[in-house]
Amino acid sequence: MAQAAPGKMLDCPPWKAEAHGPGFSVPAGACDAHFHIFWEGERFPYVQGRSYTPPDAPLKAFQRLQRILGTERAVIVHPSVYGTDNRASLEAMELAGPSWRGIVVVPPDIPAPELKAMHDLGVRGVRINLLFAGGTSDEGLEKLARKIEPLGWHVQLLIDVSAFPDVRKRLGALPVPVVFDHMGMMPAAKGMEHPGFQDMLALLGEGKAWVKLSGAYRITAQKNAPYEDVTPIARKIAATNPDQCVWGSDWPHPHCPVPMPDDGDLLDMLAIHVPDEAERNRILVENPARLYGFPR
Repeated sequence: MAQAAPGKMLDCPPWKAEAHGPGFSVPAGACDAHFHIFWEGERFPYVQGRSYTPPDAPLKAFQRLQRILGTERAVIVHPSVYGTDNRASLEAMELAGPSWRGIVVVPPDIPAPELKAMHDLGVRGVRINLLFAGGTSDEGLEKLARKIEPLGWHVQLLIDVSAFPDVRKRLGALPVPVVFDHMGMMPAAKGMEHPGFQDMLALLGEGKAWVKLSGAYRITAQKNAPYEDVTPIARKIAATNPDQCVWGSDWPHPHCPVPMPDDGDLLDMLAIHVPDEAERNRILVENPARLYGFPR
């Protein structure tokens, strides 16, 4: 399956600077397992032919959001607009320190010493993005999986599971775990009985995959939180294997298809999707500690 074809470049609106705090008690060690940093200026240039141009989203702004939401750990995900130039994300990790982990975008022929250097900094996975121009293709997926296996990394996929062929067969055969971005990115209107969604659930239930309870606003047909059409999907995912789910804000919400959400609302939605406090705390603390290698 080839990467998404470049379309009209979108200038993204800015994120909401004044998010509210969550309406439930966030446990110590909670992790935001999906966000991006977009540096100002031209030191880290964006790739040509990208799908969108993001708003400035500096490190200090995200750290302020962490204080508001009560998260202490974080996993930065390298975005498509930088291509395979990971310097922007790696520099943010260096500045933030050991409470951060990272997911990078690399070509299948990357030398092993480069991967080891990234691992020492806190990188724990590679991302394949098939939805936005500037991402990579899946043509070298198996080769890349074999290359990262000795490091204990995983493959993180931004795909629409309803459009990816042989989800269970192909991804289940990889020698490393698979992490599905944004609940599999299948439009909620397609329904949970879709074979691609069922394949993702099967991999999740078998312990071969993880799913991020994030990006509800990317798959909804509604304009405003709590995006009730996504609630059954999120609850089904969490019920299938709550020990292999993590939560992420997806800040600063680039290429956002609905009115810009408040990050406090997005975290509050986790309490709707996972009402049980003990399960919710595992999703926020214990699960990301296992997946990303945080101290426990």
